[in-house]
Amino acid sequence: MGEKGKEILIAAGFVALSSLVFLAVVLSGIAVWNCNRENQEPEQAASGTPKYEYTVVDSGTVGDSDIAQSTGNVENADEVDSRDAASTDVIARSGKTGGKISIEPQILLQQSGVTITAQEYVTDSFWGDGIRILTENQSGHNITVGCTALIVNDYMITDLFAVNVADGKKDQSVIYFLSSELKAAGIERIGKIEIYFHIYDSDSWDDLYNSGCITIQTSDYDNMDSTPDDMGQELYNANGIRIVGKEVDEDSFWGMAVLLYIENNSGRNIVVSCDDLSVNDYMMTPLFVSTVYNGKKAIDDITIFSSELEENGITYLERVEFTLQIRDNDTYEMISDTAPIQISTQ
Repeated sequence: MGEKGKEILIAAGFVALSSLVFLAVVLSGIAVWNCNRENQEPEQAASGTPKYEYTVVDSGTVGDSDIAQSTGNVENADEVDSRDAASTDVIARSGKTGGKISIEPQILLQQSGVTITAQEYVTDSFWGDGIRILTENQSGHNITVGCTALIVNDYMITDLFAVNVADGKKDQSVIYFLSSELKAAGIERIGKIEIYFHIYDSDSWDDLYNSGCITIQTSDYDNMDSTPDDMGQELYNANGIRIVGKEVDEDSFWGMAVLLYIENNSGRNIVVSCDDLSVNDYMMTPLFVSTVYNGKKAIDDITIFSSELEENGITYLERVEFTLQIRDNDTYEMISDTAPIQISTQ
């Protein structure tokens, strides 16, 4: 290899390492911020918080379409993907031990030389709760394993999991559930965990396997939190999809956030996004894309960056306006483009 090639490899390695370090710093910052905020919430609750009023400017919607109700589930959709899902519907159960949540060690997936085993339920004081996973790779490929979706007690939850495993090697890592999202959904007792694994070739980036729904039941299954946290102002209710505006958080990690509850009983997986967002009549760039599988729920927020608020001299929220787009997650067909939704202080 020439000197130029060596320089390129060194530069590429430095970029990759820098990206990992940056990601770790961001995730650590979010975790520390969440911890500090939880300690401050009792004081904030005592002092009172601003209340907001949601208004749909026009009760009609644009682009609504009827959705054929399906008796199938998400696993059937993966079967259509022509991949062998024979090993992808596994349930691990365990009795209670010492009052702590536990699972029984269980093989979750065996496919094309890749074996994934759930070893134990873990709780970390910094990262929160999760499942320790052993990945064994005898596939003949260097692989990367991640989660297409992670669902806890029927709520879509962001996972912190992606591992690289060289051919012939093993990896032991933890799929953590973001504690802030569990808290937002009102989940304290975790009883059911659903995972969709995605495996691809680390060298060619070719897809190797997308699993169906793999279900793990914990020792708290019979007592798990399952009541929908849907208190708030209903913003949309059609086609088997319901969206509720819950609150406006003016002190979120990135700036300001509009918290939404989304429930999907449409018969297909959906993705909800936001457009035409303004704060005090100033246009903003929202950060919001929420994927909700059929039969599942999500607590998610529309994020508005503090830098944009500062650039426009906004120090106090008077009104927020936005629209929501709901699409089929698989075909990207438009299901609904809502009328403008306004939020104003009472």
